[in-house]
Amino acid sequence: MSVDSTFRVLVVDAETGRGRVVPFGDRMQHIGGSGLAAALYNAYGLPDAPAFDPQQPLIFAIGPLTGYFPLMSKVVAGFKSPYNEQYAESHAGGRLALSMRFAGFDGIVITGAAKALSCLVVGSRTIEIHDVHYLRGVEALAAGKYFRRFGKSASGHRSTLRIGPAGENRVAYACINVDTYRHFGRLGSGAVMGAKNLKAIIVLGDDSFELPAGKDYPILYKDIYTQLTKTAMMHKYHDLGTPVNMAVLNEIKALPWCNMQSTSSPAITGVSGEAFAEQLLLRQTACSGCPVGCIHIGLLRKQFAGDHDYLYRQVSYDHETVFSEGAMLGMTTASNVLALLDETEKQGLDAVSAGVALAWATEALQRGIISDKETLVPLAFDDVINYRKAIRYLGSAENDFYRALGQGALAAAKIYGGEDFACVLGQEMAGYATGEAFFVSQSMGFRSSHLDSGGYSYDQKHTDKDAAKTVAFFVDDEYKRVMLTCMVACLFGREEYTPDRLKDALKTIGHTDTADALDAATAAIQRERWKLKFRTGYDPNRIKIPKRFTEIVTWKGPIDIAYLSDLQKQYAAAIRELGGQGPAA
Repeated sequence: MSVDSTFRVLVVDAETGRGRVVPFGDRMQHIGGSGLAAALYNAYGLPDAPAFDPQQPLIFAIGPLTGYFPLMSKVVAGFKSPYNEQYAESHAGGRLALSMRFAGFDGIVITGAAKALSCLVVGSRTIEIHDVHYLRGVEALAAGKYFRRFGKSASGHRSTLRIGPAGENRVAYACINVDTYRHFGRLGSGAVMGAKNLKAIIVLGDDSFELPAGKDYPILYKDIYTQLTKTAMMHKYHDLGTPVNMAVLNEIKALPWCNMQSTSSPAITGVSGEAFAEQLLLRQTACSGCPVGCIHIGLLRKQFAGDHDYLYRQVSYDHETVFSEGAMLGMTTASNVLALLDETEKQGLDAVSAGVALAWATEALQRGIISDKETLVPLAFDDVINYRKAIRYLGSAENDFYRALGQGALAAAKIYGGEDFACVLGQEMAGYATGEAFFVSQSMGFRSSHLDSGGYSYDQKHTDKDAAKTVAFFVDDEYKRVMLTCMVACLFGREEYTPDRLKDALKTIGHTDTADALDAATAAIQRERWKLKFRTGYDPNRIKIPKRFTEIVTWKGPIDIAYLSDLQKQYAAAIRELGGQGPAA
């Protein structure tokens, strides 16, 4: 099997509709995924220009193992975030990774802005841009049905990315919907796509690729497949799915409720993973190239006056979305959570940020900091009717308040007040009120994501308060995850895809040099990503954790403010060192 050491990257100018395939970089240096996306931003990005500058690139990158091994099913999107004006990554599954592999692209870079609202179609022999101005304001799910008319000849290997009204209106946490049930969710990739005047991007997997010859590849593939499907390793993700965490976290007083005014509630019985499975679970599906089937689809039947008798919708759910638009909003029934998630999908919003932002708005209204004049409806916890309306107002940027809230809960709080109870850790928090390690790791991590490192897990496994030890864990765990996101693996498979396993896999497909360089290249990519983050304005010493996070009580007791502060200082120093910034001034 012949292996090219350079990446094959499609670069498209959305303004002209023209593109070219260019050889780029070195696999031994950039690996793929996170490493390739960062390298492409360094080459094509404008670190000092705003996120919505038409020439800022929107980047999609896959890894060397994509299409060859199970769970290598993700794509990294790299872009400058309108949420924080810093370089950002977001990861999504669906069919996109395999579509890019079948099209023959390791990366896709889109610059410029289309002259009218458009649909970009790319494939191994195709670059087309179609005027779809008549779809402006159309909900993301309805628009997806229209885009099925493009690229029918590659329908089995075709991936459709689209935005809803929130992306068109440049809501800072607008998402990109990928093949209906997956998303580039966090930090506003949908707004970047909207700024490029692209309603949709369709990738046609209209070519083929060779599988490795010899015995080593099928033997290793079978072994990995067997571990993922025949052992208990993936049962959690397939059976109840990640919503199994809801009841567990609630039991240990680590699940945020009602804007994190509490960390446990008896209402959990209505919104637990078990409740969703018993009442609403219709089916499970998977990203292309994944045998696990962790995507849980709930059946939403007629809910409200005006719905016709035979209406039903299929809505995906997981722990993060059930937390943010369930517990965080005080919802007590699974079907009402699904109704909110359905509306969020239509608008094209990140469900986590939308739910947490509305939770802040609800408490702000209760405290009299804002009024119905701003919210337009009287928001109250567990009020599904008015939350659905508020989600639509967020997507349409209905008034000054919703435009501010669409920039993030903390951005709105800086205008209206209530910063102390804005549940923001770099961006709206993920669903783990586990303690100091998680709060610091999300607020200061590279993506401000609970998946930057396992801080939420560290809190649950360690009772000591050794800040140096905790920070060492953050840095090492991030390194291991960067190796996986360069591949680009689903992080659910991190127990199977150890560094040695990844090296073996690379060697069976002919990437022996990359395998030999993997450890050093990963460490270099970890540093280069932080350097890029600093180049676009990141400063760990400016990050503040709102007061609400110091007021909660978990199973371990009250938050230790001194330990929290020490963690922040030591992690900031470690990040500055990684990013080549030296000690803080």
